[in-house]
Parts: sequence; structure tokens; C-alpha cells
Amino acid sequence: MSQDTKWEEDWNSGWGPDGGEKQVIMAKFLLVRPPLSLRVARAFHSFLHLEPLDLEIVAAGIGPGHETRILDLTISRAPNAEWRAMLRDFRPDVIGFGSYSNQAAHVKRLAAAAKAMLPGVTVLVGGVHATTMPLDFKLPGIIDIVVRGEGATSIRRLLPYLLDGTTPPSDAGILATADPSFDAAAALPLPPLPSYDEVPWPRRDLVDRSRYFCVWSGTPGRAKRTVFPQVATLRTSTGCPHRCSFCVVHHLAGGKYLQRRPEDVVDEIAAVPEDHIYFVDDEMYINVERTTAIARLLLERGIRKRYVSWARSDTICRHPELFRLWREAGLDMLYVGLESMESKNLDDYNKGVDPETNRQAVAVLAELGIVLHAALMVNPDFLAEDFIAVRRMIQELGSAEVSITVYGPPPGTARWREQEREFICPDPCAFYDSMHTILPAKLPLNKFYRYYSLLYLFGFRQHPGRSRRYRPPLKDLFRIAAAGAKCGYALRTIYKDYDKSLW
Repeated sequence: MSQDTKWEEDWNSGWGPDGGEKQVIMAKFLLVRPPLSLRVARAFHSFLHLEPLDLEIVAAGIGPGHETRILDLTISRAPNAEWRAMLRDFRPDVIGFGSYSNQAAHVKRLAAAAKAMLPGVTVLVGGVHATTMPLDFKLPGIIDIVVRGEGATSIRRLLPYLLDGTTPPSDAGILATADPSFDAAAALPLPPLPSYDEVPWPRRDLVDRSRYFCVWSGTPGRAKRTVFPQVATLRTSTGCPHRCSFCVVHHLAGGKYLQRRPEDVVDEIAAVPEDHIYFVDDEMYINVERTTAIARLLLERGIRKRYVSWARSDTICRHPELFRLWREAGLDMLYVGLESMESKNLDDYNKGVDPETNRQAVAVLAELGIVLHAALMVNPDFLAEDFIAVRRMIQELGSAEVSITVYGPPPGTARWREQEREFICPDPCAFYDSMHTILPAKLPLNKFYRYYSLLYLFGFRQHPGRSRRYRPPLKDLFRIAAAGAKCGYALRTIYKDYDKSLW
């Protein structure tokens, strides 16, 4: 029995975890996903907008006896007005922000507004940015506590302090900003991630599930009600044993790879109401025995849903039989971090694969009938001929979805510190969205992003949805066209987000 289940049973039985009579204390918790500020990131939400799974898991960690809400400001058209209205109407006792690096400035602004309106509120900040750069949130009087690592287990540790209004002692995972030892605690190694037996299932009931979707190419030849189905997200593992230079995952997980039991994964899949599931593992299939067991359980239990997930090209090449089984279980599409077909680039990224492995993986997926979403990467120092090489790679892929990121060092990592003197923007964290370069480009940014946006155009021409084998509804064709135009304009004009001297 997991700790959260035991805790909830103790509560419902009328006894506290220590065996004493429980004290009924109601507190109001507000968990917040900050808005996005960069136009291009907002534009791509037209194709993919996933639920705030991290906050749903934290909400489950709070447990019963409290009123908990989740406010997702990424789906709001007027986030500032909605924020003020929520503070005025709900008047939370505790506010918890999640935060990626490009949302950190928003967190600080929203926290300051909350303290001005509700001086007694306690403000917590967690998420990727808080974990990798905790000193950036050392703002006593605005932010009270910074949480590093897994949020659901941390909130359980914090509950006694939050309920009686005391300050927790700082350690590697929970840092009080007013504590004189904050800096020393922030310099400690990241706390180890807890076992998945300690992490609860998410509180999916706290969000409007109709707002979350993913463009879904689906199965060739099969008519679809929509190519924008409502989607649930689910994670079956955390971390990655690989050390790609552009990725922060191994840093966040302390180099570990933690996995859920197959039975637990399948139970959650069966419980979610959606028929389409996006696995958010960074690499789900590393443990072949475990993922084979998950697929077989899905088939044995007759769970007929559709899936999207991520995998490495070398995993696909070594275990094609695994992906054949998953195709039978409902896997429609794989996101594969190919990055490049150039050996030098792959070596620079520390991918641990070669171009031939990437090509073989593409062929395996085509043979299995699994849609490839090819995740490619360009470098800030690319010249025209380098973009042309990526264009040739896109053509070589054949029918595939394509996304392209711009290399940048992950915030808070050793490589970030090595390169921070080169950053070209005053707040590089705000620009860290995998599409804005934070490093100098050899080309003027106007020209760099013209070539970059053209790569997306070429990629769209390869999209499987353009094939006659796919039959999306007419209304979705108009939606795709509108979303594509929005994204195309945002991509082409990214350079305008920078100082004019860089254009």
C-alpha cells in the first residue's frame, strides 16, 4: 500500500497517521501553472496543449481535509485578470507555483501580486527551474519556500509547517528563503527522487479536461472524428541513463532511472477517462522487460486505447519486436530524438548513436506502421549550407511529423555555467523555450529564423496528415490551416523578440 493511500485511509477512519484522533483543519491550496509570454510557444499550443500533470500529482500529495484548486494560466486569454479574480474570490492560504525556466519571471510577478493582495498567504515554488536554479527564487517577502525535486512527497513533508504557520528547516529539498542557511542548502546535491510507491496518482478531477489535446495523425486509412482528440498524460518512469548535452533530465533525476510497476501503470491507464494517452516519460522503453509487461497487460485486459510516447533510435533498432507488440496494444506514434544525421552533431550532443542507427530506426517504424515524429535540432552557428543539410534530412525521412529545436545549454547545469558569458539576451531563462537561441548566431537573426521557419514548412510537407491515407474531418482541416498560419508567422518573426542590433 502506498503512503498516500495509507494516509487517506487513516483520515477517513477518523485517526491521524500517528494513531491519535485527527484534527480537522481545512486549508485552501492553490496550485498554479504560470502563463507563457513568448508568442511562438503560445502559437504551438494550437497543436499540443497537455494538462498540468505535475500539479495534479502535487495536489494528490496534499491529501484530504483541504480545499485544493489548480489554476492553469496557459489556457487563459486574460491571465492577469483571472489571477486577480482567483485571489479575490478563493483567498488561498497556500499558493504553489510550478515553473519552467521560461516562466520564472511570471512566477515572481504573480507571487508579488499575491503577497500585495493577501499578505498572509504562503508562497511555494517548485518545478524544473526551482530545482536547477533555486537561488533565482530567493525572494524573502515574495516567495517563502523553494521546493526541489518531487513535489508530491515534499508537500507532505511541508503540511505540518504550513498548517501551523511555522518555517521548516532548510535542506536540499525544501529551502525557506528567509533562512540564513538558504544559500548553503541550495548548493547541496539534489535530493534523491522517492520511490514511485510514495508518489500518488494525479488529481485529474481538478482541471477542465476538455481543454487538453494533441494533434493526432492516427492510423492510416481510418476515418477519425477529430485529429485533435482530448488527451490524458501519464508518466511511467522518471529520469534517463543517457547524458545528452542539451538535456536536463539526468541532472534533475540525479542520474537515476526510476520506474513504476507495470500493474500500477496499467491500472492508471484503465482509470483515465480519455481514449488517447500521451506518455511523458523521457524514454519509456529502456527497460524492455517492464514495457513488454505493460503492453501484454493492456492486451490481456482488453484495454483498447491509443498511445503516443518517446523513444531513442537505438532502442527501436535493438528491440523492434517490442514496438511491434506496442503497435498491437495501440501505439500510434513515437517521438524520436533523431536530432541530426551528421556524425559531428550527434557527437557534440553526446547522443551515443550514429546516423545509420537513426536511419534504421526510421525504417523500422515505417515497416511497423507507427507514425514517426522526428525531433531534430539546429545549432546557433548554422550557416545556409547547414540548414540545407537539415532540409535534405527531412526529405529523407519520408512521411513523418517533424519538430525542430535550437540548441541551448539547460539552465542550472555545468554547461550553462560554462557558456553563460556568451548569452545574447538579458534574461536567458525567459528565452529558454528550445526555439529561441540564447547563444550568438553566425547569421543575422532575421536570416537565421527565415531558414529555421522554412525547415518547418518543409517538415509540414512531409506530414502524414497530407497523405490520402489519412482522412481528417473537414472542420479539422480548417483548424490545422489556421494553427499552421499562426505558428508559421510566429516562427518567421522570432527574431523580433531580440534587441534590434541582433537582427
